[in-house]
Amino acid sequence: MREYSPLTLVPLGPRARLAEPMAPGRVTLDDPAFSVMTDLREVSAATTTADETLAEAEARMVRRGVRLLFVLDTERRLTGIITATDLLGEKPMRFMQARGISRAEVQVGDLMTPAASLEALSVMDVAQMRVGHIVATFKAGGRRHLTVAEDNGQRVRGLFSASQVARQLGVELQTMEVAKTFADIEAALVR
Repeated sequence: MREYSPLTLVPLGPRARLAEPMAPGRVTLDDPAFSVMTDLREVSAATTTADETLAEAEARMVRRGVRLLFVLDTERRLTGIITATDLLGEKPMRFMQARGISRAEVQVGDLMTPAASLEALSVMDVAQMRVGHIVATFKAGGRRHLTVAEDNGQRVRGLFSASQVARQLGVELQTMEVAKTFADIEAALVR
């Protein structure tokens, strides 16, 4: 059996601080798409369950600093997603009125987008893409999030968030929503 020597320990200073997570770096439209993807092999996914209340899901989003939760069953299989727009938009009001119930009675499963309705980008395709392709995909689909799958759609590998891409590009979120062409986005980048 191989022997391993112990490492040398050093004392912590009296003013030691915790390391801060590195902020995602600035990118351009020509950078690799992976530079703006949240890789779920490196960052744990923000999750919830279908029976959680809207208030609990909203609090979970706030704690994690996200606007999308993956909804998992008891065996940790993906059953859907729920977004901040689902929680805070008119969807809950319509559901409550239709059922004659209070907001406290509405559960994530009542408003989530079921997994069967979800689509994803292939991780193999993403490996060939640039940030500009992701922006164009957001724009073409009117989406705020894009999932990335591997193993022929059997595993969610990553997530693109329009707000994170906007931050990394250095443009305002509103600019990305109303941009009609790449020229609009490039003009925003010049500002």
